[in-house]
Amino acid sequence: MPGISSTLAAGLDIMDRFEQAHWIVKAVMILLVVMFVIGVYIIFYKRLYIGRAYAESARFTDAFWKSRDIEQIYKAAQALRNSPVSQMFIAGYTELAKLQSDAAHKDDREGNLGNIERALRRSQLTATTKLESMVPFLATTGSAAPFIGLFGTVLGIMFAFIDISQSKEASAASLKTVGPHISEALLATALGLAAAIPSVMAYNYFMRRIKVLRAEMETFEQDYLNIIKRHFLR
Repeated sequence: MPGISSTLAAGLDIMDRFEQAHWIVKAVMILLVVMFVIGVYIIFYKRLYIGRAYAESARFTDAFWKSRDIEQIYKAAQALRNSPVSQMFIAGYTELAKLQSDAAHKDDREGNLGNIERALRRSQLTATTKLESMVPFLATTGSAAPFIGLFGTVLGIMFAFIDISQSKEASAASLKTVGPHISEALLATALGLAAAIPSVMAYNYFMRRIKVLRAEMETFEQDYLNIIKRHFLR
């Protein structure tokens, strides 16, 4: 199995390069690996979380417009906890129930509508915060990791030439002797790019998806307030 043996050899060679690197370069490499691992975790977690938010929001919106019974809509919203739109509905429904049970506020149409609107806005802010949580780390990794890797590479090359200049074979320095030291340094750049590229792509993808969900929440807020005005606060 030449393919497997070559892969194992490449992996061992990378480990050798890491072990021979200067301790500062090693610290940079470890930092980049940690950023990569955290980034991968966030990508998978947010992919599942935002995917569920999309699917459940679509199901709730469908139930909301098809049903004429607000109690049935409320039950559907409770079953779809991952949907930011359903959580907005629950917040508005809860506030409406409080206002209707409070006789002192029943005739204050504008005040009641303002209370419901604030409840919807608070729920929207909470949902948006949850959707965007951890995503900024991907942006930070995407922008910082290449420069951190470059920093490690520059230090690695500098330390490599210092070691070569201090060795007895400095006069005979060639590609064969310089190559391993340069490869150790360039490994930091490779790790930086490995951490940055998926993070940037995932960040742009998630922000587009979150933008769509925010638009859906804003549209639902207006539709919900219009329904409240027509049927409950007349």
